[in-house]
Amino acid sequence: MHKKLFIPGPTEVREDVREAMNFPMFGHRMPETSKLMGEVGEKLQKLLYTNNFIVISTSSGTGLMEACSRNCIKDKALHVTCGSFSERWAKISKACNKDIDILEYEWGRGIPASDIEEKLKTGKYDTVFVTHNETSTGVMNPLKDTGEMMKNYPDVLLCVDAVSSMAGVEIRTDDWNIDVVLASVQKAFALPPGLAIAAVSAKAMKRSAELDDKGYYFDFHAFKKYWDKAKQPPTTGCLNLIVALNYQLDKIINEEGIENRFKRHEEMAGIVQDWTRKNFDFFADENYLSPTVTCIKNTRAISVTGLNEELAKRGAVISNGYGSLKEKTFRIAHMGDITPDEIKWLLGEIDDIIA
Repeated sequence: MHKKLFIPGPTEVREDVREAMNFPMFGHRMPETSKLMGEVGEKLQKLLYTNNFIVISTSSGTGLMEACSRNCIKDKALHVTCGSFSERWAKISKACNKDIDILEYEWGRGIPASDIEEKLKTGKYDTVFVTHNETSTGVMNPLKDTGEMMKNYPDVLLCVDAVSSMAGVEIRTDDWNIDVVLASVQKAFALPPGLAIAAVSAKAMKRSAELDDKGYYFDFHAFKKYWDKAKQPPTTGCLNLIVALNYQLDKIINEEGIENRFKRHEEMAGIVQDWTRKNFDFFADENYLSPTVTCIKNTRAISVTGLNEELAKRGAVISNGYGSLKEKTFRIAHMGDITPDEIKWLLGEIDDIIA
């Protein structure tokens, strides 16, 4: 039996999306690729409200996190952490031999823009790294506020991990002064894993041009060189996933509508949040609840492993707590192409199991 995925990635992939990847292969240096990449780039710009350069990388989102560390940090960066994945980004920068400071928050807390500004006022940093949606804790940080604050620091780059928010939540890249915003496609895009995307500002591209030791695979200018030449990837791209992304972007933009997609995610989040208030408690600060994944405090000391075993018999799976939060919390994702009715069905099954 297939277990429907209510986990924060990979998410459920609809049959029509899977079928879109079934086509006769063409070469990554052929005109078909140029046409495909051009279409995807324009659609991603529309989704992200940006005119910035679009990077399409055959990698995980972690790959483009490393790209930011390599392409954006000139002298010293500030990493803001509040969970496992924001902490991972700081580890990546350290592994790239970058000089960084960490503004660390307890897991479950959100990060106000004013706290970041206090650090930027020192003038020590040329880049700041922020995780928009912390998948491990169900926290969404106030990206719009942070971007507005960044207007006061025009020489500092803002890099954003939007892995579990992009395509489920509004991100106005240009209006919010974001220099790099990145994601992978196996979460709110509802595609199979293996592809990552980013919108990169002219300011970030200029910074990249000034830096050495960026490697090759994740050099923003390697992507730009091949894009300017023929709208093609610098290395062999995962064309079946790019075709699926093109198909999915058509559905998002033309069929569902971008704003309607965001509203659906808000509706699903509201259903799970109301259920959580009634039955458990939030792990995250309620002022920073994510619209794409809810991290629930296991106040009733149920066996989350046991719950998942029973859910599997009914055709569903949720996520246990991440890392040290295992069994102390569990996570329900409400992102991608999942519907409010499917969320209601899942919660009904959980209620029946734990009654």
